[in-house]
Amino acid sequence: MQTMTSAYANKMLKSLEEDKAFWLNKEEEACTYVAAINEEPVVPDYDYVEVATTIAALDEKIAIIKHELNVTNANAKVLVGDVTMSIDSILIKMAQLNRRKTVLDVMRKRLPKSREEQRSYMSHNSVPEYRYINYDLELVKNEYELVSKSIMEMQMALDKYNQTVQFEVDI
Repeated sequence: MQTMTSAYANKMLKSLEEDKAFWLNKEEEACTYVAAINEEPVVPDYDYVEVATTIAALDEKIAIIKHELNVTNANAKVLVGDVTMSIDSILIKMAQLNRRKTVLDVMRKRLPKSREEQRSYMSHNSVPEYRYINYDLELVKNEYELVSKSIMEMQMALDKYNQTVQFEVDI
């Protein structure tokens, strides 16, 4: 059993994934070789059993750590503002709010009235066209700030949790 925080678990997962990529690359590069008929072949150092066993062991460790991380994220509760949320619900809500923030960011940057570009050089319509916003710009700006604040509160709670709360992993 090893005790770790979410932050440590994620760093360990990254390291294990890098190790796995190394072994997969080694396998891809060394499992075959090309030789001319009239030359002595240069056979790369490759042991299928060693590579397959190593990759399987890395996959097993990755699966165990990810499972424990998921269980912990589903069960652990933290306070975000005045609301208690599970870690996995924070992650889901943050993704949703970040998508909404992107839309609101585009909307808040629009001018109330902007001239449309002519689509063709041969346009017979010399009357300019304008695009108007169809929403309350101040309301959108305020909503953007509220969404940003919510994301920040969730991120701060998540950061604190990731650095301090420990769980057991059987690796």
